[in-house]
Amino acid sequence: MSLTNDSLMVRRRAAVAGGVGQIHPVFTERAENATVWDVEGREYIDFAGGIAVLNTGHLHPKVKAAVAEQLDKFSHTCFMVMGYESYVSVCEKLNHLVPGDFAKKSALFTSGSEAVENAIKVARAYTKRAGVIAFTSGYHGRTMAALALTGKVAPYSKGMGLMQANVFRAEYPCALHGVSEDDAMASIERIFKNDAEPSDIAAIILEPVQGEGGFYAANPSFMKRLRELCDREGIMLIADEVQTGAGRTGTFFAMEQMGVAADITTFAKSIAGGFPLSGITGRAEVMDAIGPGGLGGTYGGSPLACAAALAVIEVFEEEKLLERSNAIGQTIKAAIGELAGRYPQIAEVRGLGSMIAIELMENGKPAPEYCPQVLTEARNRGLILLSCGTYGNVLRILVPITAPDAQIQRGLEIMAECFEAVLGK
Repeated sequence: MSLTNDSLMVRRRAAVAGGVGQIHPVFTERAENATVWDVEGREYIDFAGGIAVLNTGHLHPKVKAAVAEQLDKFSHTCFMVMGYESYVSVCEKLNHLVPGDFAKKSALFTSGSEAVENAIKVARAYTKRAGVIAFTSGYHGRTMAALALTGKVAPYSKGMGLMQANVFRAEYPCALHGVSEDDAMASIERIFKNDAEPSDIAAIILEPVQGEGGFYAANPSFMKRLRELCDREGIMLIADEVQTGAGRTGTFFAMEQMGVAADITTFAKSIAGGFPLSGITGRAEVMDAIGPGGLGGTYGGSPLACAAALAVIEVFEEEKLLERSNAIGQTIKAAIGELAGRYPQIAEVRGLGSMIAIELMENGKPAPEYCPQVLTEARNRGLILLSCGTYGNVLRILVPITAPDAQIQRGLEIMAECFEAVLGK
């Protein structure tokens, strides 16, 4: 019997835990660059990129070759037992790529949540403090400590009870929703006045561009104010670049556009072109606050993933993907900007580099009802899209940076067709 999407959905519902979501009822058979084919042979243009994991596309030839070469040598030793050069090389590369004019060290893990939790561990060990300030609508992962930092209850922590203590929530600046930079800074001062002294706070963690929260970018002026506050109070500034990293915003890390450097940076997703790899890079003296054995993980810095990451970094250099990211972003924003003149529900088109969001509102309020309709219309026309945002009213585009121009244009044409079908009624 041949596989179908419907038959696999039946098996999935019987075998897979209900808490594991799936946005599209599609099962992949194969993929290449920005094209995916499902088990029924249907072709899709991928504007989701595995949620920002495939900046270099599905199975980039250079990444594929690097992993195949490594697989002929060995697949695993656990770096904490027997080391290998590729782990060291990745750390050397990241120490160079992460912003900050200071000596740096890195540690590698497997998932974004692991990176975030280890960044908090390092900050706590270095400062000898326990408190952490995170922001409204921030997303930092689904594991327990990361979940406490994530600023969205449904669906991430719904029904699970209260998360761990010592996390305090500040407001993230968002002019569209009436939160100014002054409001955001004032919310931190309220924490200091009402909840915890500055000397109780180990770190302030934020995404330079919020991912799940809606692709809102922090202004350099706000980041500078945070940096000054952290310096004054001895607090570690942590930049969560899990989604923004590896060129998505037009620089290898978004913090390069913020005018200041974080003490600790997290990375994951696209750094290894689809292979599980994450890590943290920070000031050398901060990173060394934890002794041997306090950081790591059995699969952390897998040899296969490290080989992939080194290939990804080479691809960015050889194919000038940072310039490409910015060019793609300009193309998408121009095309959607034209549609915004036709459909008043398109309240804002924004983004750094090729990390693009389209916010849908009606009568000055979020309009989440349109996003699922657009996603369904797009899928039916052969385009895979994602939504996000605190209110579920934001469409996000994370097309591989390596996607051909003609394919991007076709994807934009499909989006225009979808807006006509959904918003033009």
